[in-house]
Amino acid sequence: MKEADGQEIRRCHADGKASFALYFYTPLCGTCGIAEKMLTVIEAAVPTLPLYKCNINFAPELAREWEIESVPCLALIEEGKLTQKIYAMRSVPYLYGVLKRFMDTER
Repeated sequence: MKEADGQEIRRCHADGKASFALYFYTPLCGTCGIAEKMLTVIEAAVPTLPLYKCNINFAPELAREWEIESVPCLALIEEGKLTQKIYAMRSVPYLYGVLKRFMDTER
């Protein structure tokens, strides 16, 4: 997962054509660490997956704008629009199913 800051995310989001998944976390969150490991498994299986991570402590404006309620949070951006926020990471197969829509699109 590529680390992205708030400004970089805004640029991708403002593009209007970008589709990607953005994982919000904090370094001291134990649940975030587990969720990141699950996402890493998926990323290893699908290395072309457009998956980014963002320490929410460094993107407070974006968190307010997108109304991120807690971490971990997986935000799905499709064609430049925030379409879904997932807070319950459940399992690797669940996350794989959620992220499958990003696997066949061109970047």
